Amino acid sequence: MSPSVSSAAPRLAVVGIPSNRRVGLFQEAVRAAGLPAARVVPWMDVLRGGPSFLPGETVRIESPGEDAEVDRLLRGADDPTRVEGSALWYARFTSAVRDIARAATTVGAVLLDGPRDIAVLFDKRLCHGVLDAAGVPVPDSPTSGPDAAPVRGWADVRRLMADHRMPRVFLKPAHGSSASGVVALETAGPGRLRASTSVERDEESRLFNSLRVRRLTTEHEVAALVDALAPDGLHIERWLPKASQGGRVADLRVVVVAGRATHAVVRTSRSPMTNLHLGGTRGDLNQVRAAVEDAGGSWRAALAVCEEAAACFPDTLCVGVDLLPATGWRRFAVGEANAFGDLLPRLTGLPGSGAEGLDTYGAQIASLLDRARNDRARNDRARNDRVTDAR
Repeated sequence: MSPSVSSAAPRLAVVGIPSNRRVGLFQEAVRAAGLPAARVVPWMDVLRGGPSFLPGETVRIESPGEDAEVDRLLRGADDPTRVEGSALWYARFTSAVRDIARAATTVGAVLLDGPRDIAVLFDKRLCHGVLDAAGVPVPDSPTSGPDAAPVRGWADVRRLMADHRMPRVFLKPAHGSSASGVVALETAGPGRLRASTSVERDEESRLFNSLRVRRLTTEHEVAALVDALAPDGLHIERWLPKASQGGRVADLRVVVVAGRATHAVVRTSRSPMTNLHLGGTRGDLNQVRAAVEDAGGSWRAALAVCEEAAACFPDTLCVGVDLLPATGWRRFAVGEANAFGDLLPRLTGLPGSGAEGLDTYGAQIASLLDRARNDRARNDRARNDRVTDAR
């Protein structure tokens, strides 16, 4: 460890699933920076007995996903692929995050993820409203903001689509992630509709996520699905026509660290959902940049939209932003902002971002070290000023 790192290094702790790849990638970045391994606080300990931190620690909150027992405690369901229970998951998860914040504050530990920010980021209705109020371009939505409309079932969805002249919409569970429960719905006249979703029903009519996007073409099927999803809360937003690459619709996940866009990946798909686990594939970022510039737009301005979105969550070090390019590659909107949107293995930083050669976790560690060095420099200057004044 170099003297400059050792003198300014934060003592790190991470709340996560000990065996999970997210924690592993974070630890790799910590070691690569020459720092001692972060102390792992298991999510199971948080949920069963409460978290415990050490004075002066810098605490990262990591996703509680990909652990069946943790998910059961949060969701109250016996299978992590179940769709139902997201409202209960949200209530228990945000309560646990508040417990983490209280425990950290009590001993003087510092959080990298603000509990208020997390609560908003995990409610698509609140998040959309915050972004819209800040002037960030987002799809139109009747379910966010001060005039938000309730969605109690299919009848409300049909009414809101008609009232707001939205023939094509995305229906999203308010507290879902990774496209869980998302329905891409389009209508074409009375009685004619088509929906795309990864949700499947079993013989007991329980809802499960699958890795396959399927089509529903009858109103009876769509209504039954929406009525089953609605009790956990639904967010509706206009389905914006997106640009394409190689004949596939495209969007981007952009990671913003400490206010600066550092990483970006293009996601392309033949279905409305571009998530990689649903058959989406990584596209060519250089082609996207060229398409934007050729259309008379600005790649830097596109990244600035993501930075504006992340700025709505000032107490959170890293925010993943889903950037939607409009047809023609000149205009952009933000589809979602994500608290745990940095899982992009082996992806290195954008040119000019200051994170060249670093993955998303390495960029966050570098930011923390820069912050610690700046804090130390300010403290040294203040101490020198006091000594000078005393003389």
